[in-house]
Amino acid sequence: MSERDLIWGPGVLRSSVSPVSAQGVSLTAARERRQLVFLEGLKSAVDIFFRPQEEPHPLQFLREANTRNLQPLYEFVREALKPTDEEEAAWRCPVLLVDDLSVLLSLGVGAVAVLDFIHYCRATVCWERKGNIVALVHDSGDAEDEENDILLNGLSHQSHLILRAEGLATGFCKDVHGQLKILWRRPSQPTAPRDRSLTYQYKIQDKSVSFFAKGMSPAVL
Repeated sequence: MSERDLIWGPGVLRSSVSPVSAQGVSLTAARERRQLVFLEGLKSAVDIFFRPQEEPHPLQFLREANTRNLQPLYEFVREALKPTDEEEAAWRCPVLLVDDLSVLLSLGVGAVAVLDFIHYCRATVCWERKGNIVALVHDSGDAEDEENDILLNGLSHQSHLILRAEGLATGFCKDVHGQLKILWRRPSQPTAPRDRSLTYQYKIQDKSVSFFAKGMSPAVL
């Protein structure tokens, strides 16, 4: 965990991020130390309907029938990343985790609006604060889902590292649950080396995940 993380888990369809613990790191303790800011989407989505309409809210777009403006959500991110006077000297390299952007599409936000939101977040997190953004997007494989394709393609062109988790083409296997494709993207310059990619297979266990090269599952060997 970096010196400050900002996690947004919409959770309107599901909430897979919980401020309890992850990989042995106590997110609750990090939250108390102001190293973690957590926006719980499911709870926030309910709270917005019980607040006066004039009060600003990160998920204000849920109340707007005709527009899906994500500026209040960006303002929440920008304000959360502002260090106090005591934190200014020690705080650096924040990480914004978004779980997940596909939920915004299901709520009626257009792909262009989501990409604009990410663009402004990149300007604040990556360029101004020298941090990183990690975002989850679902690929339904539906050729008719144009908005999802626009979002996926737009994010792919902006990303330096792409992790794609998918099932096996051969179907279910009790010893291999899927494969992970890793793509390192290079800057679009003539002299830059070509993109590099690797593919691993994985098995999900009780409290961990095992990764191995294709065809090298311990069960097979």
